[in-house]
Amino acid sequence: MQLTLSGINVSVVDERNEISAMYKGISENDLGIRTDILTNITKNIGIEMLVRNMSPNVIVADEIGNEADFEAIKYAMCSGVKGIFTAHGSSLDNLRTNPIFKKILDIKLFDKIIFLDEKEKGKILKVYDE
Repeated sequence: MQLTLSGINVSVVDERNEISAMYKGISENDLGIRTDILTNITKNIGIEMLVRNMSPNVIVADEIGNEADFEAIKYAMCSGVKGIFTAHGSSLDNLRTNPIFKKILDIKLFDKIIFLDEKEKGKILKVYDE
């Protein structure tokens, strides 16, 4: 998985080592030469640390969904940092049942929401432009 483009600083908050597969301080998955990875830290604290200290252009985190994540993402985006975030949900209506995602959708925090096929890796089912 290559997350880096030339000249783009990417930071990953990998709370449970699911993205980087970090082992003894070395990422087992190639996330790119210009990618900083924080592991074993909550997403909200990691996002704020990265914004303040690493000057990322993009922050990546998986499985967002609580109030602290929402506030940290809002902070990053208001600081001019773009984001790629994942969550579980089958439709926009399904996401709206989660109070945090209802807030995200209501304030149009994200530019795009992409639903992936859970059976076929990488297959895009639907893209919503917010």
